[in-house]
This record gives sequence, C-alpha cells and structure tokens, in this order.
Amino acid sequence: MAEVGVTRKLTAILYADFLGYSRRTSEDDMGTHQMLSKGFDLVSDEIAEKGGRIVHYADDSVLAEFGSVVAAVESAVSIQRHIEQVNADVPDDMSFQFCIGVSLGEVIVDRYGIYGDGVKVAERLEGLAKPGGICISGSVHEQVEGKLDLAFEDMGSQEVKNIATPVRAYSVTL
Repeated sequence: MAEVGVTRKLTAILYADFLGYSRRTSEDDMGTHQMLSKGFDLVSDEIAEKGGRIVHYADDSVLAEFGSVVAAVESAVSIQRHIEQVNADVPDDMSFQFCIGVSLGEVIVDRYGIYGDGVKVAERLEGLAKPGGICISGSVHEQVEGKLDLAFEDMGSQEVKNIATPVRAYSVTL
C-alpha cells in the first residue's frame, strides 16, 4: 500500500567510500582529514559536472543521485581516473583511493535524503569494488552496455548484507 505524502522516484545512485579511512585516522587524524577533504572536493566536482547531486556525506562516504544511469557511471569513471592522476604526483603516504558502487533503484525521498534498497545496494556494491574500482548492479549494466566505451567483468550474483535477493554485480574495467 502506498503511503500518502511519501515521494518515490527511480534514480541512479552512486556511493563512494574513502578506502582505509579508519586506519589512517588512528595514525594521523589531521592528515587523513585533509586527504578526505581533498577527495570530497574532487568527488563533488565530478558529480556536479555530470549532473548529479550530493545527497549525503557520512564520515568517509558520499551518497549521490543522478537522473541518468550513464551519467552516474561516467561520473564514477571520471572520479577514479582523476584520483589516479592526483595520486601519481604525491608520495604513497599522501595518496588516497575511493571504492564506488552504482545502482539503479526506486528510492523514497524524505526531507533532504533518499532511502531504500537502491541506496543499500549501491553501498554494498561499493564494498565489492576493488581499491580504486567501481562495481555496478546488473540493472545499471543493462542501461550502460553499448553506450559507454568501457569493459565490464561479470561478478555473478552476490549475496550482500541485509538485501533479501542476490544482486548481480559487474566490475568496471578502467
């Protein structure tokens, strides 16, 4: 049954997480915060450039939404490539990486946030991504295959935490 006053919409969801944040914070909280801030600036610029909107920052993660699945994946690729360029010019102890998950799903819009399985799937896909990598859902793959000059590795159906049905996952080959 649909709830009165609840807005739902279909959206492409990007979830990015700063790799190794907790460990690095315990070693150098100020330096880690500066790296995270630099990373967030880069991520938010790339998301805005592709027409996305940051929905939420949480600790070391970014949640964004896009009206276009292609734009969401292009943004993820652009983020990873840009970070790779930045890291080429800095010492290893000053480099940073994000893992990114992208899903397509119906979300609930409430206040200034988005909620629902699509958000959780993007978060779980991020957890499946390799360091500096991107993992997308099967529904995202269906929308972008043949539209982007990218290769994808089929990871099969994945059992992920707190999602009732397995999620088909693909790794984007950069």
